[in-house]
Amino acid sequence: MTLLRQQMIAALHLSGQGERPQDASVREVRLLAQFSHTSPDRISAQALQHSFLHRKNVDGLAPASLRLCSSGIRFFSPHVLTRDWHTLTLLRAHTAPRLPAVRSVEEVRRLLMSATPFHHHVSFTTVSSLGLRLHAALSLQVSDLDGQRLQVHSHRGTGATDRYVPRPAAPLALLRTSWQTHRHTTGLLPATGRAQHHRPPAPAPMRRTRVQGAFRTATHRAGMTTLGVAIPTLRHAYATPRREAGVHPRLIQRSLGHTPRATTMVSFHLTHTGHAEAYERLNALMQGLLP
Repeated sequence: MTLLRQQMIAALHLSGQGERPQDASVREVRLLAQFSHTSPDRISAQALQHSFLHRKNVDGLAPASLRLCSSGIRFFSPHVLTRDWHTLTLLRAHTAPRLPAVRSVEEVRRLLMSATPFHHHVSFTTVSSLGLRLHAALSLQVSDLDGQRLQVHSHRGTGATDRYVPRPAAPLALLRTSWQTHRHTTGLLPATGRAQHHRPPAPAPMRRTRVQGAFRTATHRAGMTTLGVAIPTLRHAYATPRREAGVHPRLIQRSLGHTPRATTMVSFHLTHTGHAEAYERLNALMQGLLP
């Protein structure tokens, strides 16, 4: 490990960033050095600009990926090299606002039933029923289940947001059945081996890549091949049915771990029930206006 890499890892630790943002920042600096064929502390401003243009125009990075790429370099430049690259002030990666894909309860149920093996069915059901991000769901431990208050303690997700999420009875029974298959001392969804069997002494939860690959297989089995259907779709599907059932938006916002309410409102799409109610109110209004 080079001295620059050690200095950057130390600075990232001091900044309080999570493990995944740290790995992403270190990776982007490494890719920059590989592209320029030189040490990062010797890269010129022209070489940096050429690198970003190549990532954007040749590699075809999406705006979100380009922002992730630039964030690592933005941190590395002032905090490790104590250098101010003018190219970083010019870089912009705008994303067109797009509503997330929200599926009906029937579609989500069909997708969950198409998930195999059993531990993938459990992980998808946990994300859908609790509204957790994938990392937070896979990191759940036995001690996070509160059987008396019927809640799940989520505190290992993005930003380490500490919150309690209401826990339905059916997913709890499913988690207990799943735990009986591996009896891991701490984790609810431990890593699996090549034979897709849980390993009781597994030191880490299931790998994200395996879960994401199983989700793609399940979507094809369920006939949901439209663009935008991914694991976050299960999380977005958490909000709309609960809002129609009369759950207060503030409780849904807290369960999802959102700080601004506007983020939660993005998931409140109008479903068939919402459209029907809107049409009825509009028709009643127009009947009073028109002669």
